[in-house]
Amino acid sequence: MIRVLLVDDQSIVREGLASLLETHDDIEIVGEAENGKLAVERSLSLQPDVVLMDIRMPVMDGVAAIKALAKQAPDIKILVLTTFDDDEYVAQSMAYGAKGYLLKDTPSTELAEAIRFANKGYTQLSPGLFKKAVTTSTATQTPELETLTSREKEVLQLIAKGYSNREIAEQLYIAERTVKNHVNSILRRLNLRDRTQAAIFVNTGDR
Repeated sequence: MIRVLLVDDQSIVREGLASLLETHDDIEIVGEAENGKLAVERSLSLQPDVVLMDIRMPVMDGVAAIKALAKQAPDIKILVLTTFDDDEYVAQSMAYGAKGYLLKDTPSTELAEAIRFANKGYTQLSPGLFKKAVTTSTATQTPELETLTSREKEVLQLIAKGYSNREIAEQLYIAERTVKNHVNSILRRLNLRDRTQAAIFVNTGDR
């Protein structure tokens, strides 16, 4: 069962999302919050698997809440669901640790699937938002792929495809511990925070 916290300043939106999502047997709504401050507090107390986070809210907005939760509860996956596709919102949300950024016109079945993927650690973006997501997160970075070994480049490509360390180990016929060492080296060499940023880096194309 995937435990979800709903965060939106409009009660009617929270009620609608709860009704839609609870039709899925593997999703449970464990709480709600109407602003970012309460989202942080209730996430820490309820420990949901996934937080479905709006962006523009009173008291504390979604971006600030994402940043706070990334520091205080990094294991909780955050999936943005909003009406705003502003470049800065998208880029900041992803840079601060959100696992995805979806718009509220996303069909309910796709939203449920996005929650499942986010729970597994995969990045989810609404169509057309990928470029926005990387605009800020990569603008200040000048990583060089040539600093990687051939094996690290292979590992990086598989990370971009969403492979786990175990799956990468099986694909390349190497030990899982070796894969972990390669991943750590890749993140360090390219000045990236985590696997999500590594995937985004690859998918921006040759640079």
